[in-house]
Amino acid sequence: MKKLRIALAADHAGFQFKNDLAEILKSEGYEVKDFGTNSEESMDYPDTAHPLAAAVEAGEFDFGFTLCGSGNGITMTANKHQKVRAALCWTAEIAGLARSHNDANVCGIPARFISFEEVKEIAKIFLNTEFEGGRHQKRIDKIPL
Repeated sequence: MKKLRIALAADHAGFQFKNDLAEILKSEGYEVKDFGTNSEESMDYPDTAHPLAAAVEAGEFDFGFTLCGSGNGITMTANKHQKVRAALCWTAEIAGLARSHNDANVCGIPARFISFEEVKEIAKIFLNTEFEGGRHQKRIDKIPL
């Protein structure tokens, strides 16, 4: 079985969760690349979101996880890339639907609003849920302008 390639990016608010998630994913055998940030010093989320999204868009990574305070800014930034379908996921159920119905390839996480236990569950569901295709594919095909 192919080892999934996972990209991670965060701003200062998501820094610690990003690092903790990276360690867990590596221990589970995933190939992980950290696009930053590398401290809790205030920074601008587009500076990490764009490189991650470009790499996912280019097919260098199977999935990405973006983490910022609310999850909104970093997710919106990632969605500026044509082949990225970033979904803001604050529960495992939403993460599952983002994958099964929307074929999301980037999971946006609101680091200031959920616990790390929830982050772990969201990541587990996101990475282990298959896209259903069918009527959902038809809808996804209508997304690009």
